[in-house]
Amino acid sequence: MKRLYTILAVGCFAFGFSQALKQDQRVWMAYVGQYKASPKWGYHMEAQFRMDNQLEQNMQNLFRVGVVYHFSESKNITAGYALVNTYSATADDYFKENRLWEQYQMTTKWSKDILINRFRLEQRWVEQFGISEVGQTVSETAYQNRFRILNRFLWHLTTLKSEKEQLYVVVQNELFATLGKNKVNSKGIDQNRFLVGFGLNYNNTIRLELGYMNHYITSSSASDLMNHTVSISLFHNIVL
Repeated sequence: MKRLYTILAVGCFAFGFSQALKQDQRVWMAYVGQYKASPKWGYHMEAQFRMDNQLEQNMQNLFRVGVVYHFSESKNITAGYALVNTYSATADDYFKENRLWEQYQMTTKWSKDILINRFRLEQRWVEQFGISEVGQTVSETAYQNRFRILNRFLWHLTTLKSEKEQLYVVVQNELFATLGKNKVNSKGIDQNRFLVGFGLNYNNTIRLELGYMNHYITSSSASDLMNHTVSISLFHNIVL
């Protein structure tokens, strides 16, 4: 329980970043697939669609792939590529981000409860809009290094019709920190995502989660933003 309290405390830290704050609502939908091709090797496939609260405007979409190496059942490393398209209301257009990423993940189990610790490095190339004769267009690409720390706790609630069907609570927090000088966000803390929700686990192969995410985004040029987000995620783990 001490680890759970730590996750909650870090999540609450998100509320104190800035006094100048805008708030909005979002709906996030995600598919995350982990495919194990051999005892040591596998691959990662992920797609996310991040909408406004009316499901009318696609604010951002993300596609991530990677190659996974398993040291053991509880420890692995992954390296891959991500493509991100983000909508700018000011330009009324999308800007692109190309991203390389590397991570180390560790899983700890107590009976049916699970704690996941993940450490991720990202190298980001983000398009920047500028003013031209025809309006706002992409004028340059800015580079940023970013470090992410995720703590994710799955607390077993009850078994349903059989041992294959289990209901659980998920509590997680992910902190994003910028590394070095960059033109994307000059603040040390880039953003924070705190989530709490419920999940349904089927045979440790499929997990469906529904939750609330408090997504805090800092800005070096405007007011900080807090998005109150409905999060819907499908996790798929397959041994090929």
